[in-house]
Amino acid sequence: MFNRRKFIKATAISTALLAVDQSGMANSISKPITKAVNKPIVISTWDFGVAANADAWKILSKNGRALDAVEQGVWVPEADEKNQSVGYGGLPDRDGKVTLDACIMDENGNIGAVLALEHILHPISVARKIMEKTPHVMLAGDGALQFALEQGFQKVNLLTPKSERAWKKWLKTAKYEPVMNIENKLYDKVAPQKLPGNQYNHDTIGMIAMDSSGNICGACTTSGMAYKLHGRIGDSPIIGAGLYIDNEIGGATSTGVGEEVVRNVGSFLVVELMRQGYSPEDACKEAVMRIIKKKPETAKNIQVGFLAMNKNGEYGAYAIQEGFTYAVCDSKKQDLIIKGKSYYKI
Repeated sequence: MFNRRKFIKATAISTALLAVDQSGMANSISKPITKAVNKPIVISTWDFGVAANADAWKILSKNGRALDAVEQGVWVPEADEKNQSVGYGGLPDRDGKVTLDACIMDENGNIGAVLALEHILHPISVARKIMEKTPHVMLAGDGALQFALEQGFQKVNLLTPKSERAWKKWLKTAKYEPVMNIENKLYDKVAPQKLPGNQYNHDTIGMIAMDSSGNICGACTTSGMAYKLHGRIGDSPIIGAGLYIDNEIGGATSTGVGEEVVRNVGSFLVVELMRQGYSPEDACKEAVMRIIKKKPETAKNIQVGFLAMNKNGEYGAYAIQEGFTYAVCDSKKQDLIIKGKSYYKI
């Protein structure tokens, strides 16, 4: 026979036990672990990235914007006449003209680039002006120079006596044999016999920074491949090839023989792989492997390296050949140089 009083009492006890049980379950389920984001932070390609990072850090350490940091950072190699692979003092094309390529990308997906720009000391700043002052994303050659002069940039002679002497020496044979990792100290140690009179390759500076607000921006600038055909454009000024930023995921940049990076839209590929869950290093490695798989014979004799950083401030790199290095600057250490992993060994 149904007893209403016993039923109510049993229901109340069951409800109380259920509440206790659910409370216990809630306490037993661990909350998702949130990784501490390493910010601010700036990374850049090659050993000369240390000096570039130091200037970028002046802005980042004061809670400045990542865009300002990468622009100011790459000014350093752009103005360094001892660096024959980026800007002023860069080795010329086979006609003796120093032409510069650069691009910049901010956290909102805005972009600007200059291609085959002559006579301007800081092409990265012209690229930023294009991004901020025009409806376009790229200007090239004479048009880029005209725009730069209209914006108040001064015309300078980018061909230094040292680079001019090297070019004239090259003209005696006009033999084109790129040397890998020419800017890298490791290469100086392992193969110094190949360096004198044969400095035909280039190395770009690509820089990625995340500021204290967690926003990521990037810049890439170069004087291009030495003794190239006049008008040749590599990957450096091409968004998606030499540089790509997705503020939800991270950023990537590249260095080396730009033609192979362009063919694979390399930096965009690295970022998309990070979107799929790859670590920065693994994403860079997969991009390198695609180049090797498509052109295995070509890859044996060239260098391409990728450098990437994700939204947590984790970073990594990978290259075809041994010798690619990159520089890291954060609150823990400002002059860290890391040797990137590679497929081939010297």
